[in-house]
Amino acid sequence: MIVTQITHHDLDGYGASTVAAAFADVARVVHVARYSDVGPVVEDELKRLRGAAASETLLMTDLGLEEPTIAFLRRFAAMNRGRAEGTHHRLVVLDHHASSIDQLKRQNLETAPDPERAGLLRADLGDAEVFVLIDEAHCATRMAYDQRALYAPEAKVPGETAAADLAALIESVEALDLWKKGEPAFAGGLALDEMFWDSVSTLVPASHPWHDRFVSDLLMAAAGLLRAGSTPAELERRSGELRARLVDGLLAGEAGDDPALTARQRLARALARSDALFHRLSDGTLLSFGLDSGTFQRVSDQVMEAGRAKRVVNVQRAGTLSFRSIDGTALDGARAFRGGGHRDAAGGKLPQGSAHSREDAVAQVEPVLNPPPPDLSGSPFAALKNWKG
Repeated sequence: MIVTQITHHDLDGYGASTVAAAFADVARVVHVARYSDVGPVVEDELKRLRGAAASETLLMTDLGLEEPTIAFLRRFAAMNRGRAEGTHHRLVVLDHHASSIDQLKRQNLETAPDPERAGLLRADLGDAEVFVLIDEAHCATRMAYDQRALYAPEAKVPGETAAADLAALIESVEALDLWKKGEPAFAGGLALDEMFWDSVSTLVPASHPWHDRFVSDLLMAAAGLLRAGSTPAELERRSGELRARLVDGLLAGEAGDDPALTARQRLARALARSDALFHRLSDGTLLSFGLDSGTFQRVSDQVMEAGRAKRVVNVQRAGTLSFRSIDGTALDGARAFRGGGHRDAAGGKLPQGSAHSREDAVAQVEPVLNPPPPDLSGSPFAALKNWKG
């Protein structure tokens, strides 16, 4: 069964996706930075699942249950009721926020204690394939491990070393996420968090197929060092070494790779050749979404130098646009979005203020940069177009 995961864009969210990938072949991971974006993201997923012929599993971790998300839970259950027998989708929601319990009550969904696990609460949506679990005492990373049978009934079995590193990762993430400052693992959790934020968007962006593999492998390697007794300071000093080693693996056999460059410079060359990272607009502009500004600077330069495009634009979740060009048109693009800057480097702001995905960004940018021709059918002169006196 195809598994898709939607998870929070923080250490616990990535810890949960790392755990899920250890036990299931997760086809796609969507990282959501802001709880306000969860509603649009799950609605997109619901549209996709309605058209899916076979059963799939949707795993949601560490997202908080706000009103739009709870409305989605009800629509998911309603969709399942309308599907043919044997094609029902499965929804697994693993959350640990106290506010989620309050929100469920406001939306007339009560939670009940799980009979087998103390502290675990369940919300009943009237669908045997919908599991909404809340456990305030554990982080999402641990919940993904404890509840793995729900999304990975035929779970892969990690090797002995991988299993030990995974246990160390779970312990460190939980100590940090629940702010258990008195536990020995807390200091390691802080070090993991610092490494995570230093690496999550600066090297391999979330819109690239290598992203989750890179971040999960980095977290597992760091957890292995902590398990072996490394101090937070030692982990910090070795973080560059860990990243470089992972980049060596990603770029093994990659044409044009130059090991003499920094990890970021090497990756920029590979990313610039990626079709998955960009959407080509109708005027030839290449659009990327959510790239770190330094990464975008390097990647856009490589893209234009290779002749793939004369103009590139990166859209951030917060709605800012960064244009780069080699023909003086970056400023023209920025002006269309109430912005300004240099002729070949300029910026603006989305009309709707933010974007939750690349598809959302494309839907907002395309009609502004390349407005459709006016519809003259409603003109009072249209009727005279083919009239002959």
